[in-house]
Amino acid sequence: MLESVFHESLTPNVEEIDGARAQEYALLATLLSRSPDSVLLSCLADLRDDASPIGVAHGAVREAAVRVNEERAAQEYFALFAGLGDGSLLPYSSHYLAGTLYGRPLARLREALQGFGIEIAPERSEPEDHAAILCEVMAGLAAGSIPAPAGAEREFFQQHLLPWIRRFFSNTLKRPIFTQLLVCSGEPLWMSKRRPFLARPEHGDLSIERNLAVSNYED
Repeated sequence: MLESVFHESLTPNVEEIDGARAQEYALLATLLSRSPDSVLLSCLADLRDDASPIGVAHGAVREAAVRVNEERAAQEYFALFAGLGDGSLLPYSSHYLAGTLYGRPLARLREALQGFGIEIAPERSEPEDHAAILCEVMAGLAAGSIPAPAGAEREFFQQHLLPWIRRFFSNTLKRPIFTQLLVCSGEPLWMSKRRPFLARPEHGDLSIERNLAVSNYED
C-alpha cells in the first residue's frame, strides 16, 4: 500500500512544537523542489511574525514574497537549480561532502531511508540526497508520519543535513529575491549547531502545499 509521508493532517498526539517544525521543513521542501506559484506566494505574504527567531524569519519571508511574482520566482529558481551558469547550485549532500554526485553520502542516506521503510516516489528523478527530499523526510519524522524510534529525527539531522546544509544556504545569500525565501525560511532551523530542535515557533498554521516527494511503502 502506497502512503505519503505527509497525510492531510498531522499524526494525532504530535506535540505542538514538533508539528510546527514539521511545517517549517515542509515549506522548505516545497521551495526547494519547485518555484512558488501565485497561491503559495500569497500564503507566504500573509505570514505572521513575532520576536522569536522563526517569527523574525517569517517576517523576512513575507517581505520577500511581496516583492516577487510567480514569473520572476520561476526565472530565479531555474537559474539557481536548473541553469548552467556560474550562479547555479547543486543541492545535494554528496556534492558538498564528497565533491561528486552519487557519492558515499548518498549511499549512507539510502541505508537510512531503507531503515525507515521508505522509497522515493517513482516519478521523482532526483537522487535522494537532494535538499528538498531531505527536508521532506525531516518533516515526516517531526510530524510522526514516518514511523521511527525516539531520537531518529535528531540523528537523521545530525548525520545527513548538519554537515553541509548551512554551507548550501550560505551559498544562496547573494542570490536574487527568491533565494531570500529559502534562506529566511531555513536559517532558524539550523542556526544552532547543537540545539536545532528547541526553538518554538509562535505562529499559526502555514497553509502551504506539501511536496510529497518521498513515499512510504507498506506491505
